[in-house]
Amino acid sequence: MNPTDKIYVAGHRGLVGSAILRLLTRRGYSNIITRTSKELDLREHGPVKEFFETEKPQYVILAAAKVGGIYANNTYPAEFIYDNLAVQNNVIHEAYRAGVTKLLFLGSSCIYPKNALQPIREEYLLTGALEPTNEAYAIAKIAGIKMCEYYHKQYGCRFISAMPTNLYGPGDNYDLQNSHVLPALVRKFHEAKMNKADNVTIWGTGSPRREFLHVDDMAEACYFLMQEYDHPEIVNIGLGADHTIAEMAMIIKSITGFEGKLVFDDGKPDGTPRKLLNVDRINALGWSASIDLEDGIRTTYEDFTANYDYYVNKKHTTATIAESSK
Repeated sequence: MNPTDKIYVAGHRGLVGSAILRLLTRRGYSNIITRTSKELDLREHGPVKEFFETEKPQYVILAAAKVGGIYANNTYPAEFIYDNLAVQNNVIHEAYRAGVTKLLFLGSSCIYPKNALQPIREEYLLTGALEPTNEAYAIAKIAGIKMCEYYHKQYGCRFISAMPTNLYGPGDNYDLQNSHVLPALVRKFHEAKMNKADNVTIWGTGSPRREFLHVDDMAEACYFLMQEYDHPEIVNIGLGADHTIAEMAMIIKSITGFEGKLVFDDGKPDGTPRKLLNVDRINALGWSASIDLEDGIRTTYEDFTANYDYYVNKKHTTATIAESSK
């Protein structure tokens, strides 16, 4: 992949897509194609087919998806499975038909069994039951992985898949109903501080362990894989370390300067007990994360406060497609 190559970044306004766009621009790539969801609805086959026939991109990074936290996944499972399957099917198949040189499909660590051994290795895929609260999303992502694998097998396509852990950073979704736990807590603690609240309520017991990777590290990993990796086997992307939700909440509490108490609502679901990815495969290839959690949350909080009005008024509805990332 060279700076003059034509690259289509699907989902360029979402968390991962915008980070990849920033990285490519910074590295001097000047022939990047983007479309908003209003300009190109990736759920619709006809427009996607026309787009690939007209634009003929050489490389595709598929970061477009419908995403959300436990509440959104549990409330709108039909939309999560239909929309994500439609996006994947259209983009991957039309990339094949258009003769795309290479495609990177981005999955999610929720594809792995709920009770998988930790840390989770790539070969644990399809060895056990999924977490029920995000099963619809996970099944769609597994289908995308297998689609890339089988197009590689049958047609010789250089279609690869990467599995990021939980992501955070500039451009995140801070909607309190549909966001993931880290950005939701950043907003909760900030607003509690501004409102001089006595406490912040956190869903669940605080005991589940989660791994969080800064999105700029994720973008670097995607770029690395586009340059260095051509095999159909999936690749985990993560930090290689995890924290409990309670520990992470304490870090956010300290960074935001909130002085009240933490209240854990154990009537709300915890989700998967632990989700730490084994990153031996990508580390052995020559890539590893460089941003630790505390530094990453600090810069993320600075971005959030600097752009607070934009983030709190930004709409992340269940109808939004192709501008978000897990």
